[in-house]
Parts: sequence; structure tokens; C-alpha cells
Amino acid sequence: MSDAVTLQPAGPVEAAVMAALQQACFPDDPWDAHSIATLAGQAGSFAVLALAGEDPVGFVLARVAAEDGEIIAIGVLPDARRGGVGRRLVAAARDGAGRLGATALFLEVAEDNAAARYLYKSCGFFPVGRRPGYYKRPEGRVAALVLRYSYADE
Repeated sequence: MSDAVTLQPAGPVEAAVMAALQQACFPDDPWDAHSIATLAGQAGSFAVLALAGEDPVGFVLARVAAEDGEIIAIGVLPDARRGGVGRRLVAAARDGAGRLGATALFLEVAEDNAAARYLYKSCGFFPVGRRPGYYKRPEGRVAALVLRYSYADE
């Protein structure tokens, strides 16, 4: 799947597309287009869309402040997972944050999301913290693990 997918820069104009992807990926706690447009429009922020042909299948939204980068949101549609799209989006965020001067890149992942945790570990992220009750679930809340990638390790 990854070879058939192209990546393109995105911004506030594509907020509705990113919000629809976010809703499909995380229906328990979706963001609206206005929130995504606001985040994507901030100084130091950038976004990337993954397209299969002309169909959006994933996105990443990231930002850099001072020397710290953060992946704010990342998602790949369920039918497009396990084909390398997520890995390419993580790499795009890592590269983009590095170009903006980040020396470290952070993200949060739900403790119960084993597939994403494996992906991030394989991309060089390691745990540095935990936020209890961070993510909503129908059966309650689940902790977020805070992960860090260090550019010094490259």
C-alpha cells in the first residue's frame, strides 16, 4: 500500500479532510475541523496528508516550539493500516520537525494501542512519561504514554 500512497503538505484549508480522517480513526474522541484548522495555522505547525490516488487515507499534524517538536495527531484509516503509511507519516513529521530546528520529537499514544506503540518504538521513540486517564473510551478512560525521539541518536 505504501508505494501507491503519496504524501502532500496540508494546512488549514485541508482541515475538514483531516477532521474526517481523525473521526474515522478515533471515533471515541474526535476533533472538529475548526480545532484542526486552528492548530494547523499556528506558527511552527505543519501537516501532511497521505493519499491513495486522490483518496485521503491518513494524516499527521505536528508543530515545533523552541527545540521541541510534537506530533499532535496522526491517523491512518483502518483499511489502510499495516501497509507502511503510518511509518511514512511518522518519518514526514520527524523530517519536518527536524527542518524546523527540533532536537527532540514527542507524541502521546494510548496505552492500549499496541500496534501504534510498536510502530513508534520501531521508529526510534522511547517512553518518557505516562498520563493517567488521558484518552476517552466507551468503557472509561485509558492512560497516554508520552514518547520521545531524539535527533541526537541519528
